[in-house]
Amino acid sequence: MSAAGPSIVIAPAELSAIEPVVGRRRRPREAKERGAISAADRKRPIVMVSMWIIQVAMFVGLLVAGLGPIAWSARASVSSSQDIISDPMGIWTAPPRWGNIEQAWNGALIGSSLGNTVIVALGSTVTTLFVSATAAYLLSVLRPRWSALLSGAILATLFLPGVISLVPLYLTILHMPVLNVSLLNTFWGVWLPAGASAFNVIVLKRFFDSIPRELIEAARIDGASAMRVFTTVVIPLSRPILGVVTLLTIIASWKDYLWPMLVLAAPSLQPVSVTLANLPNGSMPFAVQMAAVFLTIIIPVALFVVFQRQFLRGVSSAGGLKG
Repeated sequence: MSAAGPSIVIAPAELSAIEPVVGRRRRPREAKERGAISAADRKRPIVMVSMWIIQVAMFVGLLVAGLGPIAWSARASVSSSQDIISDPMGIWTAPPRWGNIEQAWNGALIGSSLGNTVIVALGSTVTTLFVSATAAYLLSVLRPRWSALLSGAILATLFLPGVISLVPLYLTILHMPVLNVSLLNTFWGVWLPAGASAFNVIVLKRFFDSIPRELIEAARIDGASAMRVFTTVVIPLSRPILGVVTLLTIIASWKDYLWPMLVLAAPSLQPVSVTLANLPNGSMPFAVQMAAVFLTIIIPVALFVVFQRQFLRGVSSAGGLKG
């Protein structure tokens, strides 16, 4: 033993086993290619500057295309009709006129129409969730003998234009079979047809198919009925996709025009989409009409901004739970 300390002797066999490991650790990690431009080209100054300019230009373009119309509508809602018509892009420097919003809310009946729209959207959402979820549960979990035939029939309805079913659906609402009642000028005439959405049934069925069958079988072994499995196992696991269907249904009901116009003929029941189309052009100033349009579009935009994280999370998890 020397003064410097004990010496460690490594056998040649052990040294040969250590060298590959050390070599692998010291080997530099190769950069992964992220696109058409290689990693070496990305380090060049001219490429870095060009990529930065392109990214900034695309971001600004998307920002202007997405938020530009909303921002212009907001500014036009508090401008004068003369300024909007004579110089549409010069209204940014004009003094605001906040009375347009109040006049649109009260004079154009946008306030009551928005209330009707909320009722229509909530009723359509509840009906859609009930019909679509139960139908998807029947086809995905219960699976009767005729489930394949029914799934094919539901899928086939997606290839039919909605205009084809407009007349039969209107005649059905006009004189309901069995009940012998008319659903015209009632919110039920809008709620019930909204529940028959083949797209939502297929989307929910696709998600229900991805739920592990072990969970459903374990609930059945514990003595849970079909309804209890649906309410305590399937629905809690399907909250993300149910949130997506809810948001899509609300937006679709908010902008629907043709069917509410046919069913809700009474002005006191019409949603905001029908009220905007019926605004008198001669007696209603153009600026007030723009204020009414802004009040109509700002609510669904704000709804999406608030729930965008839940929406994107639900879309990303729509592929299923197994993966």
